[in-house]
Amino acid sequence: MKTENKNKKIIVRFAPSPTGFLHLGSVRTALFNYLFARQNGGKFILRIEDTDKERSKKEYEEDIARGLKWLGFSSDEFYRQSEREDTYKKYLKKLVSDGKAYVSKESDSAETGKRAEVIRFKNPNKKISFSDMIRGEIEFDTTELKDFIIAKSIEEPLFHLAVVVDDFEMGITHVIRGEDHISNTPRQILIQEAIGAPNPFYAHIPLILDKDRAKLSKRKHGEKVSLSYYIKKGYLPAAMANYLSLLGWNPGTAQEIFTLDELIEAFSMEKIQKGGAIFSEEKMKWVNKEHLKLIPPDDIAGEIYKIMKNFYDTDMECVKKLSPIILDRISSFGDIADLIEARELEYFFKKPDYEANSLKWKGDSDIETTKTNLKYALSLLGDIPEGQFTVDNTKKALFGYAEQKGKGSVLWPLRFALSGRDKSPDPFTLMNILGKKETVERIKIALQKIQ
Repeated sequence: MKTENKNKKIIVRFAPSPTGFLHLGSVRTALFNYLFARQNGGKFILRIEDTDKERSKKEYEEDIARGLKWLGFSSDEFYRQSEREDTYKKYLKKLVSDGKAYVSKESDSAETGKRAEVIRFKNPNKKISFSDMIRGEIEFDTTELKDFIIAKSIEEPLFHLAVVVDDFEMGITHVIRGEDHISNTPRQILIQEAIGAPNPFYAHIPLILDKDRAKLSKRKHGEKVSLSYYIKKGYLPAAMANYLSLLGWNPGTAQEIFTLDELIEAFSMEKIQKGGAIFSEEKMKWVNKEHLKLIPPDDIAGEIYKIMKNFYDTDMECVKKLSPIILDRISSFGDIADLIEARELEYFFKKPDYEANSLKWKGDSDIETTKTNLKYALSLLGDIPEGQFTVDNTKKALFGYAEQKGKGSVLWPLRFALSGRDKSPDPFTLMNILGKKETVERIKIALQKIQ
Protein backbone atom coordinates (compact mmCIF):
# COMPACT_ATOMS: atom_id res chain seq x y z
CA MET A 1 0.00 0.00 0.00
CA LYS A 2 1.21 3.50 -0.75
CA THR A 3 2.20 5.68 2.18
CA GLU A 4 2.20 9.12 0.58
CA ASN A 5 -0.04 10.37 3.42
CA LYS A 6 2.35 9.40 6.20
CA ASN A 7 3.65 12.87 6.99
CA LYS A 8 0.53 14.83 6.10
CA LYS A 9 -1.93 16.31 8.59
CA ILE A 10 -4.36 13.59 9.62
CA ILE A 11 -7.80 14.00 8.05
CA VAL A 12 -10.61 11.53 8.78
CA ARG A 13 -14.25 11.39 7.85
CA PHE A 14 -17.45 10.07 9.33
CA ALA A 15 -19.64 9.27 6.33
CA PRO A 16 -23.10 7.96 7.30
CA SER A 17 -25.94 7.35 4.86
CA PRO A 18 -29.21 9.06 5.94
CA THR A 19 -31.28 5.92 5.35
CA GLY A 20 -32.14 5.27 9.00
CA PHE A 21 -31.72 6.66 12.49
CA LEU A 22 -28.16 6.95 13.80
CA HIS A 23 -27.07 3.43 14.77
CA LEU A 24 -24.85 2.70 17.78
CA GLY A 25 -22.33 1.06 15.47
CA SER A 26 -22.14 4.27 13.44
CA VAL A 27 -21.78 6.30 16.62
CA ARG A 28 -18.81 4.15 17.68
CA THR A 29 -17.26 4.67 14.21
CA ALA A 30 -17.74 8.43 14.54
CA LEU A 31 -16.21 8.28 18.03
CA PHE A 32 -13.04 6.46 16.94
CA ASN A 33 -12.60 8.86 14.02
CA TYR A 34 -13.17 11.88 16.28
CA LEU A 35 -10.76 10.66 18.98
CA PHE A 36 -8.04 9.87 16.42
CA ALA A 37 -8.38 13.28 14.74
CA ARG A 38 -8.45 15.30 17.95
CA GLN A 39 -5.59 13.36 19.51
CA ASN A 40 -3.37 14.09 16.51
CA GLY A 41 -4.44 17.68 15.91
CA GLY A 42 -6.15 16.54 12.72
CA LYS A 43 -9.39 17.28 10.92
CA PHE A 44 -12.75 15.52 11.46
CA ILE A 45 -15.07 15.74 8.45
CA LEU A 46 -18.79 14.91 8.46
CA ARG A 47 -19.97 13.72 5.05
CA ILE A 48 -23.58 12.74 4.40
CA GLU A 49 -23.57 10.01 1.75
CA ASP A 50 -27.01 10.46 0.21
CA THR A 51 -26.47 9.20 -3.33
CA ASP A 52 -29.28 6.67 -2.71
CA LYS A 53 -32.04 9.21 -3.35
CA GLU A 54 -34.89 6.77 -2.87
CA ARG A 55 -33.90 5.72 0.67
CA SER A 56 -32.23 8.92 1.92
CA LYS A 57 -34.45 11.13 4.07
CA LYS A 58 -33.99 14.56 5.62
CA GLU A 59 -35.27 13.37 8.99
CA TYR A 60 -32.44 10.82 9.18
CA GLU A 61 -29.83 13.43 8.26
CA GLU A 62 -31.21 15.69 11.00
CA ASP A 63 -31.08 12.79 13.46
CA ILE A 64 -27.40 12.23 12.61
CA ALA A 65 -26.56 15.91 13.10
CA ARG A 66 -28.55 16.06 16.35
CA GLY A 67 -26.82 12.95 17.70
CA LEU A 68 -23.30 14.19 16.93
CA LYS A 69 -24.07 17.58 18.50
CA TRP A 70 -25.43 15.86 21.63
CA LEU A 71 -22.25 13.80 21.89
CA GLY A 72 -20.07 16.88 21.45
CA PHE A 73 -18.41 15.65 18.23
CA SER A 74 -17.92 18.94 16.40
CA SER A 75 -16.96 18.57 12.73
CA ASP A 76 -14.39 20.77 11.02
CA GLU A 77 -16.02 20.49 7.59
CA PHE A 78 -19.41 19.31 6.33
CA TYR A 79 -20.37 17.88 2.94
CA ARG A 80 -23.45 16.38 1.36
CA GLN A 81 -22.88 14.07 -1.62
CA SER A 82 -26.11 15.11 -3.33
CA GLU A 83 -24.55 18.58 -3.71
CA ARG A 84 -21.38 17.24 -5.39
CA GLU A 85 -22.81 15.62 -8.51
CA ASP A 86 -20.85 17.84 -10.90
CA THR A 87 -17.60 16.63 -9.31
CA TYR A 88 -18.53 12.97 -9.76
CA LYS A 89 -19.65 13.64 -13.34
CA LYS A 90 -16.19 15.09 -14.14
CA TYR A 91 -14.45 11.94 -12.88
CA LEU A 92 -16.91 9.61 -14.59
CA LYS A 93 -16.40 11.31 -17.93
CA LYS A 94 -12.62 11.08 -17.58
CA LEU A 95 -12.74 7.41 -16.60
CA VAL A 96 -14.86 6.65 -19.67
CA SER A 97 -12.69 8.78 -22.00
CA ASP A 98 -9.53 7.08 -20.63
CA GLY A 99 -11.01 3.67 -21.28
CA LYS A 100 -11.05 2.78 -17.58
CA ALA A 101 -14.84 2.65 -17.48
CA TYR A 102 -17.50 2.18 -20.13
CA VAL A 103 -21.19 2.50 -20.80
CA SER A 104 -22.60 -1.01 -20.74
CA LYS A 105 -25.76 -2.14 -22.51
CA GLU A 106 -27.65 -4.30 -20.04
CA SER A 107 -30.42 -6.84 -20.01
CA ASP A 108 -32.90 -6.80 -17.11
CA SER A 109 -31.29 -7.90 -13.84
CA ALA A 110 -31.45 -7.18 -10.12
CA GLU A 111 -27.86 -5.86 -10.24
CA THR A 112 -28.70 -3.05 -12.68
CA GLY A 113 -32.15 -2.28 -11.35
CA LYS A 114 -33.54 -3.19 -14.78
CA ARG A 115 -31.68 -0.35 -16.51
CA ALA A 116 -30.86 -0.54 -20.21
CA GLU A 117 -27.49 1.15 -19.62
CA VAL A 118 -25.08 1.53 -16.69
CA ILE A 119 -21.44 2.58 -16.33
CA ARG A 120 -19.07 -0.24 -15.43
CA PHE A 121 -15.49 -0.03 -14.21
CA LYS A 122 -13.03 -1.91 -16.41
CA ASN A 123 -11.43 -4.31 -13.98
CA PRO A 124 -7.69 -4.91 -14.61
CA ASN A 125 -8.16 -8.31 -12.89
CA LYS A 126 -5.19 -8.31 -10.54
CA LYS A 127 -4.32 -9.05 -6.94
CA ILE A 128 -4.48 -6.20 -4.50
CA SER A 129 -3.09 -6.04 -0.97
CA PHE A 130 -3.30 -3.37 1.69
CA SER A 131 -2.05 -3.10 5.25
CA ASP A 132 -4.90 -2.64 7.69
CA MET A 133 -3.93 -0.81 10.91
CA ILE A 134 -5.92 -3.34 12.96
CA ARG A 135 -5.87 -6.55 10.92
CA GLY A 136 -2.49 -6.43 9.23
CA GLU A 137 -1.91 -7.41 5.59
CA ILE A 138 -5.05 -8.22 3.59
CA GLU A 139 -5.00 -9.51 0.01
CA PHE A 140 -7.75 -9.80 -2.60
CA ASP A 141 -7.89 -11.26 -6.07
CA THR A 142 -10.09 -8.70 -7.84
CA THR A 143 -10.80 -10.99 -10.81
CA GLU A 144 -13.92 -12.30 -9.12
CA LEU A 145 -15.32 -8.76 -8.94
CA LYS A 146 -15.57 -8.69 -12.75
CA ASP A 147 -16.43 -5.30 -14.30
CA PHE A 148 -18.48 -3.75 -11.51
CA ILE A 149 -21.02 -0.93 -11.78
CA ILE A 150 -19.86 2.52 -10.58
CA ALA A 151 -22.79 4.65 -11.84
CA LYS A 152 -26.32 4.28 -13.11
CA SER A 153 -25.50 7.04 -15.60
CA ILE A 154 -23.12 9.99 -15.92
CA GLU A 155 -25.57 11.91 -13.70
CA GLU A 156 -25.99 9.15 -11.10
CA PRO A 157 -22.82 7.94 -9.38
CA LEU A 158 -22.96 4.96 -7.04
CA PHE A 159 -21.35 4.40 -3.65
CA HIS A 160 -17.84 3.23 -4.59
CA LEU A 161 -17.16 5.98 -7.11
CA ALA A 162 -18.51 8.78 -4.90
CA VAL A 163 -16.57 7.56 -1.84
CA VAL A 164 -13.25 7.36 -3.65
CA VAL A 165 -13.65 10.76 -5.32
CA ASP A 166 -14.65 12.41 -2.05
CA ASP A 167 -11.83 10.82 -0.05
CA PHE A 168 -9.36 12.01 -2.71
CA GLU A 169 -10.71 15.55 -3.03
CA MET A 170 -11.06 16.00 0.74
CA GLY A 171 -7.56 14.71 1.41
CA ILE A 172 -8.66 11.86 3.65
CA THR A 173 -5.53 10.24 5.11
CA HIS A 174 -7.15 7.54 7.27
CA VAL A 175 -10.35 5.59 6.65
CA ILE A 176 -11.62 4.22 9.97
CA ARG A 177 -14.80 2.19 9.48
CA GLY A 178 -16.55 -1.06 10.37
CA GLU A 179 -15.14 -4.41 9.32
CA ASP A 180 -18.20 -4.99 7.12
CA HIS A 181 -16.55 -2.52 4.70
CA ILE A 182 -13.44 -4.69 4.16
CA SER A 183 -15.02 -6.25 1.07
CA ASN A 184 -15.52 -2.74 -0.39
CA THR A 185 -11.82 -1.89 -0.15
CA PRO A 186 -10.52 -3.73 -3.27
CA ARG A 187 -13.05 -1.99 -5.54
CA GLN A 188 -12.17 1.35 -4.02
CA ILE A 189 -8.42 0.79 -4.38
CA LEU A 190 -8.92 -0.07 -8.07
CA ILE A 191 -10.84 3.19 -8.56
CA GLN A 192 -8.17 5.12 -6.61
CA GLU A 193 -5.50 3.81 -8.95
CA ALA A 194 -7.62 4.66 -11.99
CA ILE A 195 -8.08 8.32 -10.99
CA GLY A 196 -4.54 8.73 -9.67
CA ALA A 197 -5.49 8.99 -6.00
CA PRO A 198 -3.20 7.82 -3.19
CA ASN A 199 -4.42 4.99 -0.96
CA PRO A 200 -5.47 6.21 2.48
CA PHE A 201 -4.53 4.17 5.53
CA TYR A 202 -7.30 1.74 6.47
CA ALA A 203 -8.49 0.64 9.90
CA HIS A 204 -11.46 -1.73 9.94
CA ILE A 205 -12.91 -1.86 13.44
CA PRO A 206 -14.82 -4.85 14.88
CA LEU A 207 -18.59 -4.97 14.67
CA ILE A 208 -20.80 -4.50 17.73
CA LEU A 209 -22.57 -7.78 18.51
CA ASP A 210 -25.34 -8.87 20.85
CA LYS A 211 -24.88 -11.53 23.55
CA ASP A 212 -25.58 -14.23 20.94
CA ARG A 213 -22.76 -12.77 18.81
CA ALA A 214 -25.20 -11.60 16.15
CA LYS A 215 -24.78 -8.14 14.62
CA LEU A 216 -26.82 -5.41 16.29
CA SER A 217 -29.67 -4.72 13.88
CA LYS A 218 -32.93 -2.80 13.93
CA ARG A 219 -34.76 -5.88 12.66
CA LYS A 220 -33.71 -7.97 15.67
CA HIS A 221 -33.18 -5.37 18.41
CA GLY A 222 -35.62 -2.61 17.47
CA GLU A 223 -35.08 0.97 18.63
CA LYS A 224 -32.40 -0.10 21.11
CA VAL A 225 -29.80 0.06 18.33
CA SER A 226 -30.37 3.80 17.73
CA LEU A 227 -28.70 6.64 19.63
CA SER A 228 -31.99 8.56 19.85
CA TYR A 229 -33.42 5.81 22.10
CA TYR A 230 -30.72 6.40 24.72
CA ILE A 231 -31.03 10.17 24.45
CA LYS A 232 -34.75 9.83 25.24
CA LYS A 233 -33.92 7.49 28.13
CA GLY A 234 -31.86 10.23 29.74
CA TYR A 235 -28.36 8.84 29.26
CA LEU A 236 -25.42 11.23 29.46
CA PRO A 237 -23.42 11.97 26.29
CA ALA A 238 -20.10 11.51 28.10
CA ALA A 239 -21.24 8.12 29.40
CA MET A 240 -22.40 7.02 25.94
CA ALA A 241 -19.04 7.93 24.40
CA ASN A 242 -17.24 6.26 27.32
CA TYR A 243 -19.16 2.98 27.00
CA LEU A 244 -18.94 2.76 23.21
CA SER A 245 -15.19 3.42 23.37
CA LEU A 246 -14.82 0.23 25.42
CA LEU A 247 -16.52 -1.80 22.67
CA GLY A 248 -13.53 -2.89 20.66
CA TRP A 249 -10.88 -0.77 22.39
CA ASN A 250 -9.01 -1.46 25.60
CA PRO A 251 -6.97 1.27 27.30
CA GLY A 252 -4.57 -1.31 28.69
CA THR A 253 -5.18 -0.11 32.25
CA ALA A 254 -7.77 -0.75 34.97
CA GLN A 255 -9.49 2.57 34.22
CA GLU A 256 -13.02 2.22 32.84
CA ILE A 257 -14.57 5.64 33.41
CA PHE A 258 -13.36 8.36 31.03
CA THR A 259 -14.47 11.88 30.16
CA LEU A 260 -14.30 12.76 26.47
CA ASP A 261 -11.06 14.69 27.04
CA GLU A 262 -9.57 11.69 28.85
CA LEU A 263 -10.56 9.44 25.94
CA ILE A 264 -8.83 11.76 23.49
CA GLU A 265 -5.70 11.52 25.62
CA ALA A 266 -5.80 7.74 26.15
CA PHE A 267 -7.08 6.49 22.78
CA SER A 268 -4.78 4.31 20.70
CA MET A 269 -5.44 2.64 17.34
CA GLU A 270 -3.00 -0.11 18.33
CA LYS A 271 -5.29 -1.18 21.18
CA ILE A 272 -8.37 -1.75 19.04
CA GLN A 273 -9.15 -5.46 19.04
CA LYS A 274 -9.94 -7.62 16.01
CA GLY A 275 -12.80 -9.66 17.48
CA GLY A 276 -16.42 -8.51 17.68
CA ALA A 277 -17.41 -6.38 20.66
CA ILE A 278 -20.35 -7.57 22.79
CA PHE A 279 -22.94 -4.91 23.62
CA SER A 280 -24.31 -5.05 27.17
CA GLU A 281 -27.06 -2.68 28.23
CA GLU A 282 -26.34 -3.56 31.87
CA LYS A 283 -22.70 -2.48 31.53
CA MET A 284 -23.81 0.69 29.79
CA LYS A 285 -26.18 1.44 32.67
CA TRP A 286 -23.30 0.97 35.10
CA VAL A 287 -21.06 3.33 33.14
CA ASN A 288 -23.85 5.92 33.01
CA LYS A 289 -24.44 5.64 36.76
CA GLU A 290 -20.73 6.20 37.39
CA HIS A 291 -20.91 9.36 35.27
CA LEU A 292 -23.98 10.53 37.21
CA LYS A 293 -21.86 10.36 40.35
CA LEU A 294 -19.39 12.80 38.81
CA ILE A 295 -22.04 15.53 38.43
CA PRO A 296 -22.17 18.14 41.26
CA PRO A 297 -25.14 17.51 43.64
CA ASP A 298 -26.84 20.83 42.84
CA ASP A 299 -26.70 20.08 39.11
CA ILE A 300 -28.14 16.59 39.69
CA ALA A 301 -30.94 18.09 41.78
CA GLY A 302 -31.64 20.60 39.02
CA GLU A 303 -32.02 17.86 36.40
CA ILE A 304 -34.25 15.80 38.71
CA TYR A 305 -36.37 18.86 39.49
CA LYS A 306 -37.01 19.46 35.75
CA ILE A 307 -38.62 16.01 35.63
CA MET A 308 -40.34 15.95 39.03
CA LYS A 309 -42.13 19.29 38.62
CA ASN A 310 -44.12 17.81 35.72
CA PHE A 311 -45.68 15.22 38.04
CA TYR A 312 -45.73 16.63 41.58
CA ASP A 313 -46.24 19.93 43.33
CA THR A 314 -42.73 20.30 44.69
CA ASP A 315 -39.93 22.81 45.05
CA MET A 316 -36.19 22.81 44.56
CA GLU A 317 -35.44 22.58 48.28
CA CYS A 318 -37.45 19.38 48.61
CA VAL A 319 -35.85 17.85 45.50
CA LYS A 320 -32.35 18.63 46.81
CA LYS A 321 -33.13 16.51 49.88
CA LEU A 322 -34.75 13.81 47.77
CA SER A 323 -32.14 13.61 45.00
CA PRO A 324 -29.62 11.35 46.84
CA ILE A 325 -32.38 8.76 47.30
CA ILE A 326 -33.43 9.00 43.65
CA LEU A 327 -29.82 8.92 42.44
CA ASP A 328 -29.26 5.71 44.36
CA ARG A 329 -32.16 4.06 42.51
CA ILE A 330 -31.53 5.14 38.91
CA SER A 331 -29.03 4.42 36.17
CA SER A 332 -30.21 7.24 33.91
CA PHE A 333 -32.52 10.23 34.23
CA GLY A 334 -35.12 8.34 32.21
CA ASP A 335 -35.50 5.89 35.11
CA ILE A 336 -37.14 8.66 37.16
CA ALA A 337 -40.24 8.50 34.98
CA ASP A 338 -40.37 4.74 35.57
CA LEU A 339 -40.20 5.28 39.35
CA ILE A 340 -43.01 7.83 39.12
CA GLU A 341 -45.14 5.53 36.95
CA ALA A 342 -44.66 2.72 39.46
CA ARG A 343 -45.71 5.17 42.22
CA GLU A 344 -42.42 4.52 43.99
CA LEU A 345 -42.04 8.20 44.94
CA GLU A 346 -45.67 9.03 45.60
CA TYR A 347 -45.46 8.88 49.42
CA PHE A 348 -43.06 11.83 49.45
CA PHE A 349 -45.80 14.04 48.02
CA LYS A 350 -49.02 12.37 49.15
CA LYS A 351 -50.05 10.97 52.53
CA PRO A 352 -49.95 7.15 52.37
CA ASP A 353 -52.98 4.91 52.80
CA TYR A 354 -52.63 1.65 54.77
CA GLU A 355 -54.27 -0.58 57.37
CA ALA A 356 -53.51 0.04 61.06
CA ASN A 357 -52.15 -3.48 61.62
CA SER A 358 -49.39 -2.76 59.10
CA LEU A 359 -47.87 -0.37 61.64
CA LYS A 360 -47.16 -3.14 64.16
CA TRP A 361 -43.61 -4.47 64.34
CA LYS A 362 -43.51 -8.25 63.86
CA GLY A 363 -41.80 -8.70 67.24
CA ASP A 364 -44.52 -6.89 69.21
CA SER A 365 -47.34 -8.86 70.82
CA ASP A 366 -50.08 -6.27 70.21
CA ILE A 367 -50.69 -2.92 68.58
CA GLU A 368 -50.92 -1.10 71.91
CA THR A 369 -47.11 -1.21 72.05
CA THR A 370 -47.04 0.45 68.62
CA LYS A 371 -49.44 3.12 69.84
CA THR A 372 -47.35 3.82 72.95
CA ASN A 373 -44.10 4.08 70.99
CA LEU A 374 -45.59 6.36 68.33
CA LYS A 375 -47.02 8.69 71.01
CA TYR A 376 -43.71 8.93 72.80
CA ALA A 377 -41.80 9.46 69.55
CA LEU A 378 -44.21 12.26 68.67
CA SER A 379 -43.56 14.00 72.00
CA LEU A 380 -39.78 13.73 71.53
CA LEU A 381 -39.94 15.13 68.00
CA GLY A 382 -42.16 18.00 69.18
CA ASP A 383 -39.20 19.50 71.07
CA ILE A 384 -37.18 19.97 67.85
CA PRO A 385 -37.67 23.39 66.16
CA GLU A 386 -38.90 23.32 62.57
CA GLY A 387 -35.68 24.77 61.20
CA GLN A 388 -33.57 22.12 62.95
CA PHE A 389 -35.56 19.07 61.86
CA THR A 390 -32.52 17.33 60.36
CA VAL A 391 -31.40 13.70 60.16
CA ASP A 392 -28.88 14.22 62.97
CA ASN A 393 -31.29 15.99 65.31
CA THR A 394 -34.19 13.57 64.86
CA LYS A 395 -31.84 10.63 65.33
CA LYS A 396 -30.38 12.22 68.46
CA ALA A 397 -33.89 12.72 69.87
CA LEU A 398 -35.18 9.21 69.17
CA PHE A 399 -32.29 6.79 69.11
CA GLY A 400 -31.84 6.40 72.86
CA TYR A 401 -35.53 5.56 73.28
CA ALA A 402 -35.36 3.16 70.29
CA GLU A 403 -32.40 1.31 71.82
CA GLN A 404 -34.23 1.05 75.14
CA LYS A 405 -37.55 -0.24 73.72
CA GLY A 406 -36.15 -2.08 70.67
CA LYS A 407 -35.25 -0.44 67.38
CA GLY A 408 -37.77 -2.45 65.39
CA SER A 409 -40.55 -1.69 67.84
CA VAL A 410 -39.96 2.06 67.66
CA LEU A 411 -38.56 2.72 64.21
CA TRP A 412 -40.68 0.32 62.08
CA PRO A 413 -44.06 1.91 62.93
CA LEU A 414 -42.55 5.37 62.60
CA ARG A 415 -41.17 4.64 59.14
CA PHE A 416 -44.39 2.92 58.04
CA ALA A 417 -46.48 5.84 59.31
CA LEU A 418 -44.41 8.17 57.14
CA SER A 419 -44.20 6.07 53.97
CA GLY A 420 -46.88 3.39 54.09
CA ARG A 421 -44.32 1.05 52.52
CA ASP A 422 -42.55 -2.14 53.60
CA LYS A 423 -39.46 -0.79 51.86
CA SER A 424 -38.49 2.86 52.06
CA PRO A 425 -35.63 5.00 53.38
CA ASP A 426 -35.06 5.07 57.15
CA PRO A 427 -37.42 7.26 59.24
CA PHE A 428 -34.75 9.92 59.90
CA THR A 429 -34.18 10.45 56.18
CA LEU A 430 -37.94 10.54 55.60
CA MET A 431 -38.47 13.12 58.33
CA ASN A 432 -35.73 15.32 56.92
CA ILE A 433 -37.38 15.30 53.49
CA LEU A 434 -40.97 15.68 54.72
CA GLY A 435 -40.23 18.37 57.31
CA LYS A 436 -41.62 18.68 60.84
CA LYS A 437 -45.18 19.71 59.99
CA GLU A 438 -45.82 16.84 57.56
CA THR A 439 -44.05 14.33 59.82
CA VAL A 440 -46.22 15.25 62.81
CA GLU A 441 -49.40 15.09 60.71
CA ARG A 442 -48.57 11.61 59.41
CA ILE A 443 -47.76 10.25 62.88
CA LYS A 444 -51.09 11.66 64.19
CA ILE A 445 -52.92 9.97 61.30
CA ALA A 446 -51.24 6.67 62.25
CA LEU A 447 -52.41 7.06 65.86
CA GLN A 448 -55.96 7.78 64.65
CA LYS A 449 -55.89 4.61 62.52
CA ILE A 450 -54.89 2.55 65.60
CA GLN A 451 -57.71 4.05 67.71
